Amino acid sequence: MAFEQPSLKGRALRLLSTREHSRVELERKLARFEQAPGELTQALDELQAKGFISEQRVVESVLHRRAAKLGTSRIRQELQDKGLDRALVEQALAGLKDSELARAREVWRRKYNAAPASPAERARQQRFLLTRGFSAEVVRRVLLGAGAPDDE
Repeated sequence: MAFEQPSLKGRALRLLSTREHSRVELERKLARFEQAPGELTQALDELQAKGFISEQRVVESVLHRRAAKLGTSRIRQELQDKGLDRALVEQALAGLKDSELARAREVWRRKYNAAPASPAERARQQRFLLTRGFSAEVVRRVLLGAGAPDDE
């Protein structure tokens, strides 16, 4: 018994049912299944026209899932990797700047919740926060106030 392969539109809808995808992500994932030139573009155009593909929803989804764990620079990179419009990305990130310090403190508190006892431990905590995408200034402020009550 032979099984018919799902159409490009069907594959795209299956991907979109698991999470929001940008058009660029869908193009990357589905390009190998395209059998005729322009077929993928046409399928994605139809899905976008019907509202199944939305850059705004992709941005909101990433912010919702990642903002509590990552700093602005990591989130910016993730959104840019999805091929989203630069202006939309910058607009979305503008709102995160205000909460960057509080988010970094919470990430630090969940992982360590104790002031570094040695220079080596301080360096380890700094690397941890920096790799999460928090700025050096925010990391410095978190570690300066490590263990102190939040006064801002």
